[in-house]
Amino acid sequence: MHIQGKRLRHEFKYYIHLHEYITLRHKMTSYMGMDEHSINGEGYGIRSLYFDGPHNHSLHDKNNGIFNREKYRIRIYNGSDNRITLERKSKYGDYVNKEAAPISRNEYDAILSGNPEVLSHREIPLIRDFYHALTQRAFRPTAIVDYIREAYVYEQGNVRITFDKKLSAGINTYDLFDTNLVLKEAITEPVTIMEVKFDAFIPFAIRKLLQPAELVRSSISKYVICREVNNNHFKE
Repeated sequence: MHIQGKRLRHEFKYYIHLHEYITLRHKMTSYMGMDEHSINGEGYGIRSLYFDGPHNHSLHDKNNGIFNREKYRIRIYNGSDNRITLERKSKYGDYVNKEAAPISRNEYDAILSGNPEVLSHREIPLIRDFYHALTQRAFRPTAIVDYIREAYVYEQGNVRITFDKKLSAGINTYDLFDTNLVLKEAITEPVTIMEVKFDAFIPFAIRKLLQPAELVRSSISKYVICREVNNNHFKE
């Protein structure tokens, strides 16, 4: 499915308890391969810096259930600056689209220090839109979201099932690379966030794998969860 030239995917989210996670994880390994970015059986680390405007559109649009909404974030993996990615995640009801573009460590440092002009020469549409958000819409850093992602893929239907574990919020800085970054666990219950993403359909083998579990879809935003933790601890 496409909207305004963007390719959309389904995205379903669930809270699952520890015993459900262990059971599903065991089944996944029989049917699906792990994501190529995994560094071990636990997956890989993701840390994202989210941006929002002065009226907190990204926060309130999610809480208010706005059909068409988007978020900007800068993301790194396993704490390394070898790959720094600017992303825009757009949501249209149950459908999502994710755009990504690489940025350098120097560009990241300049953005964080309040110098977005470093992006003014970039011609990639996503980066130009982000530059406009920073300079014309007063977007600024609002939350660090950190977790371990265990991801499994299935080629037919382009299915991707992830378990996002140890969700934590940065509470003392907005710098992804700050060695003194303090992370506070954002979910205290023994649950894991499972996401199921696919194109047009879920193959029968995967539906059968998921069906026995008592899964109830939830409206989950890791950004909103961590933003609330951040607001309780980090005063601008």
